[in-house]
Amino acid sequence: MEAGAYEFRVPPVIITGAGCSRRVGAVARELGGTRALIVTGKVIRRLGYAERVKGYLEGAGLRAEIFDGVLREPEVEFVEDGFRAFEEAGCDIVVGLGGGSPMDTAKAIAVLATCGGSIRDYEGLNRVPRPKGRLILMPTTSGSGSEVSMYSIITDVERMRKMVIKSPNIVADAAVCDPVFTLTVPPDLTMGTGLDALTHAIEGYVSRRAQPITDRIALAAIGLISENLRRAWADGGDLEARSNMMVGATLAAMCHSNSSVALVHGMSRPLGANFHLPHGLSNAVLLPVVMEFSYVGNPRKYADIAAAMGERVDGLSPVDAARRSVAAVRRLCAAVKAPSLGEVAPRDEVIELAPKMAEDAIASGSPANNPRRATKDDIIELYGRAASEVATRS
Repeated sequence: MEAGAYEFRVPPVIITGAGCSRRVGAVARELGGTRALIVTGKVIRRLGYAERVKGYLEGAGLRAEIFDGVLREPEVEFVEDGFRAFEEAGCDIVVGLGGGSPMDTAKAIAVLATCGGSIRDYEGLNRVPRPKGRLILMPTTSGSGSEVSMYSIITDVERMRKMVIKSPNIVADAAVCDPVFTLTVPPDLTMGTGLDALTHAIEGYVSRRAQPITDRIALAAIGLISENLRRAWADGGDLEARSNMMVGATLAAMCHSNSSVALVHGMSRPLGANFHLPHGLSNAVLLPVVMEFSYVGNPRKYADIAAAMGERVDGLSPVDAARRSVAAVRRLCAAVKAPSLGEVAPRDEVIELAPKMAEDAIASGSPANNPRRATKDDIIELYGRAASEVATRS
């Protein structure tokens, strides 16, 4: 890409608003689909959402099958099982329904539908050689933003590695974002997914690869999430807060997908792979510590984050204002009862594995986007600091 030129990619169709899931059948038909594979998990099926979407698809004249084999964070095995179901049923469109795990799995299945081989073949940047098969994504949490991103994160259990697959060829054909599906999300998952979305917006904003469009989207996302996460966590049935959180999470993903993430994500992937932590929780336990390390690298942008979160920064120096962003994030984490790293992973094991995790973090490329450069020793120290912190409770 030429210097000074920016590229911004999102799905061509993004549908939002309470009840918009009813549109999925019409969208699938417009895309030319005739038989859909709904990729989801057992909890989403138990809640009745998968059958509801199946009904919407069948009401539009499509045939539909449900694959509910995404049991936890997406793994190579789930992708292979799902693709087998896709082929055996003669499907020609994939509908991912759920949080980041079913949606990332659905993306990977859609890649195999046109590219074949193993999903391991496509790990890395721009290694998907042609557009994936027809794909609609429907989030049931306000967190990963996978419905609008160029990423699919798949765990390779054999190698204890989270594979990052990034390509414009895996962007969904449509995202259908119905906040009604999030009304049953429990508080702990609301916390993890909400802080995941906040991390996307913050890292997308401070990334060295940020651009004018992503900057403006990021600040809007930070404002929406910081204003509504407490309400959504305290009262899951608050449809206004849930709707704002879904829009905020989608905006955050539009940002980070185009400007990339930074040190938090680089550190969270090996942490999640080694301790089997959900991706959002891995980000949440690292975000305040990494922000505290990073804000000196670009105080102006961290001051903007503080302002977007409602902090009073008038008259403060950029550095003093930037510090308020860290304080604001710490208060938000406390308000929604976010744990510390030491509460979800044994401190001694974190410290023991920190050198290898630091190497994996650097190898992912994400830390290179951080406003303050982090060496391997810096990252080891940050893991130790995060593991030693005691979570505050408001």
